[in-house]
Amino acid sequence: MHSMTHHGRPRRGATALRKAVAILTATTALLSLTASPSASAQTVRIGMLSTYSGTNAAFGAEMDRGMKLYMKLNADKLPAGVKVEVIVRDDGGPIPDKARAIAQELIVRDKVQILTGIVWSPNALAIAPLVTEAKVPMVIMNAAASVIPLRSPYIVRLSFTEWQHALPLGRWAARKYTRAYQLVSDFAAGHDSEEAFAKGFTEGGGQIVGKVRVPLANPDFIPFLQRVKDEKPDVLFAFVPSGPPATQLMKAYAALGLERAGIRFIGSGNITADEELANMGDAALGVVTAYHYSPGGDRPANKSFNAAFTREYGETVVPTLMSLAAWDAMDAIYTAIREQQGRIDPDRTMAILSRYSNPNSPRGPVAIDPETRDVVHNEYIREVRRVGGKLTNVEIETIPNVRDGWKELNARK
Repeated sequence: MHSMTHHGRPRRGATALRKAVAILTATTALLSLTASPSASAQTVRIGMLSTYSGTNAAFGAEMDRGMKLYMKLNADKLPAGVKVEVIVRDDGGPIPDKARAIAQELIVRDKVQILTGIVWSPNALAIAPLVTEAKVPMVIMNAAASVIPLRSPYIVRLSFTEWQHALPLGRWAARKYTRAYQLVSDFAAGHDSEEAFAKGFTEGGGQIVGKVRVPLANPDFIPFLQRVKDEKPDVLFAFVPSGPPATQLMKAYAALGLERAGIRFIGSGNITADEELANMGDAALGVVTAYHYSPGGDRPANKSFNAAFTREYGETVVPTLMSLAAWDAMDAIYTAIREQQGRIDPDRTMAILSRYSNPNSPRGPVAIDPETRDVVHNEYIREVRRVGGKLTNVEIETIPNVRDGWKELNARK
């Protein structure tokens, strides 16, 4: 009995071992099949969080145009069998708590592998801890406060910072004017713009004789501009969001006769956004801005971009900085997808995005500074002129390879 028991155990053990080997072999084969590039289509899920409703609904539409046009014209740049699915959500404007909740839903429920869009700096700052915890790369198409990429190692920005515009414009203005007044919208990007212009202007020997911050929502510019007129500076520097607020500001500047009083008007490029110039009329003529993009820029890639836009959306639709940023951001995202054959690893994605560059963006050469994960590009000093019967931002000076001045001054903390 003992002998039978002794010899029986190995037989049962051998059977179990054979079964285990068979299961392991089948599992390995299944895993190999799943991992095979030709086995099935890989789908990369991207969460697009932008503003599609409220007073700034145009921003979402502009981003969508750039994103969709890029995807349509560059589908052949994805690896074979790889698809991109974009899940779009509306944040309704600069509402940080709402933006954070939507981002959490995109990450947890929709299981997006990359977040993008992000119009507003307060929203970006609210989302930053989430993408850090979840390890989801966030590719910013607009939000411009300088500190944003420092708030998470999973953020890269393809748009701009207000320091990139306002610091060089301050230096430019100091060569022409002595006394400046500043008017900015009261939120993070406005504060950056105010500080950067003052830095450049005072370094160049200019004097800031007054400054005011106006409410972001429904501002009445007349009383603020009356203060400017009473102070009689040589120049007014302004930053407000592009769109209706910029047009209201321009019309108030004209109505109060600041130009007739000898007060020139300069600012960040969003005060003369090309899509708003027709609404502004002659009040915008002669206004000088610093910006990284104008549809009128005389570059082959920009002309191709404009032509594609016209073919897709018609003669009346102008590519904007939102459209441009969406185009460039999707090019960076497609680069990361391509280099990983559609299998998105968060840290590998960030490594690829952090060294992204494109010498032929519509804006000119564009790259990411790997130390800050922020954009590097040309800035253009532009003046509103009438060209062919149409108001246009004409580039009159190029400042190449501009980094974010705030990070330079703050030792890239």
